[in-house]
Amino acid sequence: MKEIFYAIENLFVNYFFIPFDMLREVGDYNWWLSNIMAWIFISIGTAAFCYWMIQLKKFDDNNEEDMTITAHDFL
Repeated sequence: MKEIFYAIENLFVNYFFIPFDMLREVGDYNWWLSNIMAWIFISIGTAAFCYWMIQLKKFDDNNEEDMTITAHDFL
């Protein structure tokens, strides 16, 4: 059973994290390139946030929300 966990460790450390090790080594001389994964995740998050706001605006313009006093329990 212990060999399975060591195999998983070997797979991640020696194969899956190689690109991140290379990005860490690049960090000594190029900050922009070493933080490329952070920039990718920030751009994905920004795109998702903009999409969500556009969808909320679309539903708000159609007046689909129930705005009566009994629409929500906390009111």
